Amino acid sequence: MRILLAYVSLLVSLTAHSADYAVVMSSTSAVQTMGADKIRDIFLKKRSFEGSGRVVPVNPLGSDPVRIEFEMQILNMGRDEINRYWVNNHFQGVPPPTTQASLQSVKRFIESVEGAIGYLPIEMVDSNLKIIHEF
Repeated sequence: MRILLAYVSLLVSLTAHSADYAVVMSSTSAVQTMGADKIRDIFLKKRSFEGSGRVVPVNPLGSDPVRIEFEMQILNMGRDEINRYWVNNHFQGVPPPTTQASLQSVKRFIESVEGAIGYLPIEMVDSNLKIIHEF
């Protein structure tokens, strides 16, 4: 009985920590892993290089559930705060990251644009992409 309880406890803890989404780059990228702080800086356009390579952030549309989750977990910002941030930056000449109309478009963009970085549901990640962070 103790073994069964220990096994169930282990399964629950593993399930509780599994990620639903991944920040990804092309499988050819030299970047292996990246912390949430660096990712945040890239998507807020405070950082445009990682190592010697340029990074190009890409978002799905603002209403996409994946984007809302990313903004809450990685950017630590709600939709209104994000909108204010980009309005303020617009007047300083800093445009927001590019946006794609669908998650498939985000995936294709990351696969085809050198240095592109984005985020997708983890089940969409295949051998053309490299997971550099999970959330």
